[in-house]
Parts: sequence; C-alpha cells; structure tokens
Amino acid sequence: MSSAWLNLAYLVASMLFIVAFKKMAHPRTATQGNLLGAVGMAIAVVAAFYEYPLATARETSVWGTVWVLSALAIGSAVGAWLAIQVPMTAMPQMVALLNGFGGAASLLVAGAELHAVLHHGGSLPAYGQTIIATAATGIIGAITFWGSLAAYAKLQELEAFKKPLLFNGRHAANAALGLLTLLLAVWLAASPESWYVYWLLVITASVLGTLLTLPIGGADMPVVICLLNSYSGIAAAASGFVIDNNVLVISGSLVGASGIILCQIMCKAMNRSLTNVLFGGFGTTTDSGKKDDDVYEGKVKAAGPDELAMLFDSARRVIIVPGYGLAVAQAQHAVRDLANVLQSKGCEVLYAIHPVAGRMPGHMNVLLAEANVPYDQMKEMDEINPLFPETDVAIVIGANDVVNPLARTDPKSPIAGMPILNVDQARTVIVVKRSLSPGFAGIANPLFAGENTLMYFADGKKAVLDLIHAIKAS
Repeated sequence: MSSAWLNLAYLVASMLFIVAFKKMAHPRTATQGNLLGAVGMAIAVVAAFYEYPLATARETSVWGTVWVLSALAIGSAVGAWLAIQVPMTAMPQMVALLNGFGGAASLLVAGAELHAVLHHGGSLPAYGQTIIATAATGIIGAITFWGSLAAYAKLQELEAFKKPLLFNGRHAANAALGLLTLLLAVWLAASPESWYVYWLLVITASVLGTLLTLPIGGADMPVVICLLNSYSGIAAAASGFVIDNNVLVISGSLVGASGIILCQIMCKAMNRSLTNVLFGGFGTTTDSGKKDDDVYEGKVKAAGPDELAMLFDSARRVIIVPGYGLAVAQAQHAVRDLANVLQSKGCEVLYAIHPVAGRMPGHMNVLLAEANVPYDQMKEMDEINPLFPETDVAIVIGANDVVNPLARTDPKSPIAGMPILNVDQARTVIVVKRSLSPGFAGIANPLFAGENTLMYFADGKKAVLDLIHAIKAS
C-alpha cells in the first residue's frame, strides 16, 4: 500500500476517533460513538499491517501474520468475554484494568522498538529524539500499569488493599523514586546502547506508580481512574513518536487530553485540587469531630414500605438520588419500575446525578441507562439542586457523602466545601440503606437523623420492590 493510501487511512481513523469522542459525550449517542471508535481502530490496525511488514531476515511473513492474528483473536475473545461477564458493579475495576493494559502495551512497544534498533544495527545517534519518547513511554506506561492494578485492588476491595497504605516519609520516598527514574531516563538518552537501563527505568517507575496509588482513599477513585486513563493516552501518544505512527499519536493525545479534562471536572465537583487528591489522603480520616452516637442517638426514625407508600399519595414531584449502594444491589431496574408506577399516578420523577457518585465518572448515568431510564430525567447537580425545596419526596438509594450536609455546615469536616446534592431541603427524605455505616469519607451523616428524614433499612433492590408493592396496594 502506498504512503498516500496509508496516510488517508490514518486520517479517516483519526477523524472517526474525534467524532466518537464527541458522540460519547452524551448518553443518547454514546453507543454510536463507541461503534465509530471501534471502526476507526479497525481501520488503523489494518493500515498498520501494511505499514510495518512482518517479514524479517529470520522469519517469513506467514509466521509473522499467524502470530499477530493469533494475538488479535485471543485479545478479542478475552475482551468479548469480559464485556459479557463483568457485572455493572465491577465496571470501575474493568476500566482500571483497561487503563493499565494500555500503559503496559505502550511500554512493551517502546521496549521492542529499542531492541529492534539495537538488534538490526540501526544508528542510535540517528535515532535521536525518539529515545526521549522511548524513556517517556517506559515511565508513564509503567506508572499507569501498576497504578491501575493498585486501583483495581482497592475498587475490588481485596482485603490487603481496603485501607489506604500510609507510612511516614512516603512523600520523600516517592520523590526519591521519581528522581531516580528521571536520572535513569537521562542515562538512557545519553547512552541508548545500554538497553538494560530502559528496563531499570520501567522497574523504578512501576514501584513509583504503586506507591502513588496505594495511599489514596476510596472516595477519590473516580478522580484516580480519570488520571490513569489520561496517563494511558499519554503513554500511547509517546509510543506513537517512538514508532513514528501518526494515528497512535493522535488517538493517544485525545485520550490523554480528555482524561485530564475529566480530572478537572471531578476535582471541581469535590472542591479539591488534583494535588490534594494525590497527596492529601482523603478518605483516610475517620475522626470528624463528632461521634456517630452524638449525631444519630435518639434522632433516627425508621419506617417500613407501608408507611412510606402513604407519602406518595399526594406527591407531585419525586427525586431519586442513586449511589454506589444502588449499583451493588443491582436495583436500577427496580428503580425504573418504581418511577413508572409513580408516573402513572401523575407524579413527576427525576434523577439527581452527582459527578462523583459511584466509583467512576458517569457510573450512575451508565447504570440508569442500562435500565432504559429516559435521558431527559437524569439531571446534573447544578440543574437539580434548585428543585429540591419544591420536591415532595427525595429518595436516596445507596448514596452517602454526596448528600452529607456537613459539606455545607462544618468547615472542619473532611468534605467541607464539596458541592453536594441538597437532598435535605426536600419536604420529606427517604434514605434506603442497609445500616448507618459511613461513606468513603468515614464520617457520620446528619441527613440520616434529620427531622424530615425517614430511614428504610434494607437491601436496595428488595426495598424498592417492597415499596412498589405497597404503593400499588395503597
């Protein structure tokens, strides 16, 4: 294939990636965007087959093709199986792993290219600035891979990783590792014939990526996932410079830029800086200044489905606030059925979506879309907050920190200043929760003891189904 046709193929693929990102910005067109992105990647892969001949002096193109096609088949089979088998509650973990695999693939590509240049007697001085891209790919790719594995372990709540790993001098240790990694990068750039330096660089960056992620609290996982996603894109773009592949540079830059933008959105939603997320240890403090008994004792009012059903007899507006507990209970379809029942009685039903609800960006949007909840009923925080004072009933299902009034009232609280959903301003609040256990921030929630709050202690799905039955029977 001529270079003109290759460039045209890469241009088409790049345009499809850009359009895909645009469409994936809205739930209604996200499926189309996903498909366009897949088509663009298919075009890029086919073009790469023609750009990089598989035949070498030691192996035939037939065997090279067999190896590549076998890898494609295995990867496609594993990806399809995971897409079918992984439940929605585990999607954040899945995203973390995909980010990590992207980083690992980039560092392996850079390492293989360095080996190929040395093996085939290429001119490393002529290799020039590309060696800098090789070092950058190794550093960012390793940090992404091991950081993503640490994030996966925390999201999966593996016993050894449930609590943030905090130790004295961790910042100094990370700074020393970062400096050592940069020194190795300089060594590699000055002496690219020393191929082993690349792998030493990868090892130190791997330790750094692990130690940077382990101390971060669970409440910050949506931000961390965005950041690791950005890292994986930057690593891919750097590997594109290594092998001189334009479409890899473009696609990696798109992912890197979008990840950083999403990081900024998430940090703004939490009223915190990215530096504070990475080094502040949010979610590691359990002392909020008030004991749980001081907040809850004698103030919590529990209710059952029959009592709660009567609240909806005259309700004209109901706002449902989904949280991670809804995802764990797999209650999204039951919630949709509850909304249908209420709408059949002439009640307006809306969904309040907090940017960091759940464990990854857009988690609640995806969850509700799976249950075919109309997109126009999902309202972002800025749009829904003014409506709470005019709302008859607000139903909180599995959310905690994102509806905690301490963010507004207690300047000493770990979540002070974080924008929240003003659920407490509704006329009546129903909180569906298994217990009074705290959220990721580790602090009590005065909402649960509010004068206008009724606690419904039960599994999310069972609670909603019982409520539906009670409403229909009333």
